[in-house]
Amino acid sequence: MALPLTVGSKDARVIPFRMTTTFAKEITAKRQWLVIDAKDQVLGRLASRIALILRGKHKVAYTPFIDTGDFVVVINASNIAVTGNKRTQKLYQRYSGYPGGRKVQTLGEVLDTHPDRVIRLAVKRMMPEGPLSRRMLNKLKIYPGPDHPHVAQQPKPISISNG
Repeated sequence: MALPLTVGSKDARVIPFRMTTTFAKEITAKRQWLVIDAKDQVLGRLASRIALILRGKHKVAYTPFIDTGDFVVVINASNIAVTGNKRTQKLYQRYSGYPGGRKVQTLGEVLDTHPDRVIRLAVKRMMPEGPLSRRMLNKLKIYPGPDHPHVAQQPKPISISNG
């Protein structure tokens, strides 16, 4: 004799409901090459947008533990904008490992010599720590001028609003 399946009855059987989650695979991830013009873009807003694209959070098939992000080519890195007095007050420190080997430079000095380091460090600090993040950062290509050697990949230009 079969028991009726009624809600709220003491004799009702529980039918398991299975939820399935689909995960993106790194092999099937469709990666694009994107070009971002950094001219007159605010450093922090630009870096957060780049970090989002590198991680793949702009895609529907985002999976936190799999690299599904796109390649990003940043041009005109030497023309980025910073707000306030950061160009003279923000300091970048590095240490050689030897006594007296601490080097301190302002943001303006670093932008004059190596503008790619400023953007790379800002993006790196906006990504989670770990080996996956370091692998994602390898997809970031930064150039101080308007030219880049990635024409063969046919990168698509995207615009980042300044507001």
